[in-house]
Amino acid sequence: MGEGIIGEELLMPFISSANIACGYHAGDEATMQQTIENSLQHGVAIGVHCSFLDKQNFGRTEMKLSELEIYQLVFQQCTILEKVAKSLNASLSHVKPHGALYNMSARDEKIAKAIACAVKDFNPQLSLMGLSGSCSISEAQKIGLKTIHEVFADRTYQNDGSLTPRSQPNSLINNPEAVTNQVLQMVEKGNVTTTTGKIIPIIAETICVHGDGPHAFDLVTAIYHCINKKNIGIKAQ
Repeated sequence: MGEGIIGEELLMPFISSANIACGYHAGDEATMQQTIENSLQHGVAIGVHCSFLDKQNFGRTEMKLSELEIYQLVFQQCTILEKVAKSLNASLSHVKPHGALYNMSARDEKIAKAIACAVKDFNPQLSLMGLSGSCSISEAQKIGLKTIHEVFADRTYQNDGSLTPRSQPNSLINNPEAVTNQVLQMVEKGNVTTTTGKIIPIIAETICVHGDGPHAFDLVTAIYHCINKKNIGIKAQ
């Protein structure tokens, strides 16, 4: 959220947590303020959506940075969003890396540790969202940080549990029925079917839908109604 997408405020009644861009891959102080205000209005948990400093590529291009640089990158964005939040008497609940930084941390222990350490040093009460079962989760748990296993409603999976790269044509799921079927499989059965048809285990503690997707509203509302129809319920971790 907070990425300058027209109409994203319409999603607020149907979500429990918002990952808010901090100006590095998208957004600015005005969008951060507006998104936090919308979150407060609807009781949505406020999270830091930290990324590489790369608006040109929307934070979705990998960059080679040292562990210290990654640590500083995350810490700085936490500081930026917290300042805006405090001005509105709001507080942060979690941190979720964005784009390339997220995917790199999922498979690289050193990057994952740098991110986790930055979050813990900034505020040990914050939770870290990471790809379910990945290095992001395990490295954060090693240092005692609260974690939230994240699964994706609108992305397909590879056999190793990673997300299908966006460069591949079958990486995105835009059909509401297909999205809700995948969500229910992950939530109720604890597994997901990969692009090759293999069923792999997965832990679903939070469900991600990309707010910048062209079908975001349709997908989010479909998930919301499907989950509630099953009496599962949606709430922030």
